[in-house]
Amino acid sequence: MSEKPKSMHTSTDANEETSNPDSPVHLEDGPSNSLSTTALSYDNQGISGIVRSPYVFGAALLASLGGFSFGYDQGVISLILTMPQFREQFPEVAPEHSSYGFNTGFMTGMLELGAFVGCLFFPVIADRWSRKVGIAAATVFFTVGSIIQTAAFNYGTLVAGRAIGGIGVGTLAMGAPLYISEISPPNLRGSLLVLEFISIVVGAIISYWITYGTREIPGDWSFRLPFLLQVVPALIVGIGIQFFPFSPRWLAMRHRNEDCLRSLEALRRLPRTDARVQQEWKGILHEVQLQELVLRHEHGAETNLVVLEFKQWNDLFKPKYLRRTVVGLGIPFFQQFSGINAFVYYAPTFFAALGQDYEMPLILSGMVNICQFVAGIPTFLFLDKMGRRQLSIWGGVAMGIPHIIMAGIVSKYDKKWENNAGMGWFGVALLYIYVIAYAASYGPLPWCLPAEVFPSSKRAKGVGAATAMVWLSNFIVGVIVPEMQLKLGWGIYLFFGCFCFAAAVFSFFLVPETAGKSLEEIGVVFGDRLGDIERELEARAAQETQVVH
Repeated sequence: MSEKPKSMHTSTDANEETSNPDSPVHLEDGPSNSLSTTALSYDNQGISGIVRSPYVFGAALLASLGGFSFGYDQGVISLILTMPQFREQFPEVAPEHSSYGFNTGFMTGMLELGAFVGCLFFPVIADRWSRKVGIAAATVFFTVGSIIQTAAFNYGTLVAGRAIGGIGVGTLAMGAPLYISEISPPNLRGSLLVLEFISIVVGAIISYWITYGTREIPGDWSFRLPFLLQVVPALIVGIGIQFFPFSPRWLAMRHRNEDCLRSLEALRRLPRTDARVQQEWKGILHEVQLQELVLRHEHGAETNLVVLEFKQWNDLFKPKYLRRTVVGLGIPFFQQFSGINAFVYYAPTFFAALGQDYEMPLILSGMVNICQFVAGIPTFLFLDKMGRRQLSIWGGVAMGIPHIIMAGIVSKYDKKWENNAGMGWFGVALLYIYVIAYAASYGPLPWCLPAEVFPSSKRAKGVGAATAMVWLSNFIVGVIVPEMQLKLGWGIYLFFGCFCFAAAVFSFFLVPETAGKSLEEIGVVFGDRLGDIERELEARAAQETQVVH
């Protein structure tokens, strides 16, 4: 942990190119000389607010392409698994192999396991060297993993490539919402965080139809070319993100207070003297000061960086932060155990099991992600108006109902689809209804809520833990689904349906409404109450961020 800055004075020169981290913060003259407690609002929500904030939208859009890499892998792997050329090169994943179910699930899931590992180490890079540097480092891992997958000629090398690429996927998918949450104005934060989900879906759509076309290529390039092409968007993210500002919250954490103000100026496209910019800047500096004082109070003068790192991870599970952590981990867990990636990875198998044959399972599988994209657009436009709480409650119910109905019709008509084609198509429709409900609710929520609920000192680790939960749950689902399909039949739908309804109950009791709040105001919605020591620290933090003329 860095030392807190000495007493504060910054230059008022708007053109100053460097800032002194040891200088005191001199908050610019504005309508108030104290920290404001009023809600911060820059502009309209939804599409009108996005149109009027093109620069921050561009930065968020580029960062969200980190999710594109994960979506691309989803689309590629779901179709490659059905290719005769792929099965010939890697007989371990052919249905004739005695360990087909395990081998297929393990190979598919190794990307998620690598992503899980990446999320545990990314917070160190993100906090120490910046969110932008972390995103760039992730693209290196992803590129190396993609090249290994492209060049693999045996099952072991393929699995290793997916694990290394997974480290990149996991850190990209974590770095994007972390960066987006910290650069976004409160009125647009929800919508801009949904870009991560939209990018995942767009990546899956593009890669699926690319692979649908390359499967006609004779020989290995039918699957090697889609593996290789995924390098392109990752490089665009890693290079392009360097041309956008550092996160103002990260700059404040590094005591680069003047740079923090300059970053806000660039992102908000407003002068530093604007009342809203001043209010946001004061709020950021105050929150950072408070969190540093709390950290120093909690951990004293600990200088061993490894020990301090573990202690800060442990902080997430202390009573003060436990509800935040439960929400941050619970929403991603329920996202994965709603069953979405079971259908995305193995969609052709599910549709074939409903009596579809020839090319139809492949076409229907390609339409799954198109449905996700269409259903995700309203959430992207209106999440900040709809809010998070109601969406998490009713989204769970809406996903659970088609699962339960599916369990009933599959239990009755399994192996009888030829004589009951209409029920087979009804099953297809139910799967699409589930996908639409998912895309409008639990698709975007795990990329939004965890990036909002943690205070600045815990945000990188909190988002890292939440994203790690996505990958760990995803890995488990990817590994167990082939065996569940073989052994449970209709029970797989009942299994996922129960988790969907559990998500609704969980959200009803634990998920608060965070829409419209700045990141520094969200502690109030979690019912934070200050004790005597914390009140003293709060007063000290406020005093240290007051205006100095």
